[in-house]
Amino acid sequence: MTAALHVRDLTVEFDGAAEAAVDGAAFDLAPGDTLGIVGESGSGKSTTALTLLRMLPAGGRITSGSVDLTGQDLAALPEDGLRALRGRRIAMIFQDPMSSLNPVLTIGKQLDEALRAHGSLTRSERRDRAVELLDLVGIPDAAGRLRDHPHQFSGGQRQRIMIALALAHDAEVLVADEPTTALDPTVQRQILRLLTRINRENGTALVVISHDLGVIAHTCRRLLVMREGRIVERGDTADVLEAPQHPYTQALLAAVPRLETPSGAAANSTPGPEPLLTVTGLRKTYGPRRRPVTALDGVDLVLHPGETLGLVGESGSGKSTLAKALVQVHAPSAGSIRFRGGELGRTPRREIQMVFQDPYSSLNPRMTVGQIIAEPLLNHGLGDRAQRAARVGELLRQVGLDPATASRYPRSFSGGQRQRIGIARALAPEPSVLVCDEPVSALDVSIQAQVIDLLARLQRELGLAVLFIAHDLAVVRRVSHRIAVMHRGRIVETGPADRVVTAPEHPYTAELLAAVPRLDTTGATLRTTPRPTTRSTA
Repeated sequence: MTAALHVRDLTVEFDGAAEAAVDGAAFDLAPGDTLGIVGESGSGKSTTALTLLRMLPAGGRITSGSVDLTGQDLAALPEDGLRALRGRRIAMIFQDPMSSLNPVLTIGKQLDEALRAHGSLTRSERRDRAVELLDLVGIPDAAGRLRDHPHQFSGGQRQRIMIALALAHDAEVLVADEPTTALDPTVQRQILRLLTRINRENGTALVVISHDLGVIAHTCRRLLVMREGRIVERGDTADVLEAPQHPYTQALLAAVPRLETPSGAAANSTPGPEPLLTVTGLRKTYGPRRRPVTALDGVDLVLHPGETLGLVGESGSGKSTLAKALVQVHAPSAGSIRFRGGELGRTPRREIQMVFQDPYSSLNPRMTVGQIIAEPLLNHGLGDRAQRAARVGELLRQVGLDPATASRYPRSFSGGQRQRIGIARALAPEPSVLVCDEPVSALDVSIQAQVIDLLARLQRELGLAVLFIAHDLAVVRRVSHRIAVMHRGRIVETGPADRVVTAPEHPYTAELLAAVPRLDTTGATLRTTPRPTTRSTA
């Protein structure tokens, strides 16, 4: 079968970097094929994806090699030639749909813009095609929703719209860069099924970039493992995952949290008998009184000293709204939150601190790390300048960073290091409770494991109570003493972490668990099309 994409000796460098971001990458992608690319942050996987479409950021350039798309070398084409191919023959699905979609344009206008870029359809024909695309990706009432803006869709629906935009011209090659990273298990399963169906029915060649090896196992027939810009292992996905040859691949697999692994929280801390935080009948509504939207609907929750309570549920279930109520960002519409027996409103705000999902967007890029970590101390009037500087150094050491880095800016740190900085900032005023809202979802598995181990150590040393919000149920089981499951603004099940995972009592909990992609490749899509096995560790 003729290759849809033929990559040879691809090398990419960035100005000022000592090493190549991609160093001699080579692979083929046949029509209807599915290829996964995995590796840690900085391994070169996303740079490889961007290079396929010649969309490198400023300072990046191809220094050697070719990207042949059925006879045309994308690495050598002039810009006008690239514009004729991007979106028509090769298209990309980006990681964050909210930042990729234009917030001021309706979805209909954005689809129309994509259709006008290549082709000569009339206005009515473009509208019909836009409705057809939204139907294809499973958006209900497709014709009616063309008038809606991105913020009126859920996270999973926005990702479907990104896929619709990429499919506007039936591209031969679809490149998906972390297409399900921030999605909960049920929505993630829907997106993966959609990509698999498009691949199967349209013969679209698919490249999936992901740090989630479970996603790759159930989507891609072949796999590349990248490290420091080089491909260190390749082969059929099932073969690589079942018998990895390269030590780096073995280390990646060892770091993957498994849903079958029992909770390790008991080894880190023993919860105290008396409740630290008690939530009773909590309600939160938004919008006009005549037609309110209910985000929280009678939530009851208890958190003990030294306990980690995992909170899981779909996008829109109310998890983040509950977190914001606990840190007093949102005032509840009804119900109560009590801390150490007293009303939360009378509790010093420094007692409950938050660790955010995206450490880069939650850190001020114009402030040094030292200023960022010291800011809560200033806000709460804690210590003088010398004491604050000493506290910053102590916190950096506590989270495993060199105190000398206090003068550097967030851009100088990796994703995992930035999350450590976010944790240090949250710990600065010595809180009793940490609310962690998806603290590891954007990190690759090895860095994720380091951050989880850090949180466990800090809980053990400081006696922290932790509310751990995440969509990855394997991670939640690993870190939690108990798990609470949210659905449509309510807690539908609460219990010991191991019991909730192994013997769920509520049908919704069972549905969430069934949707988790596993590393068990038996019977997965990648097994349905036998191919000659090609194994390499170079």
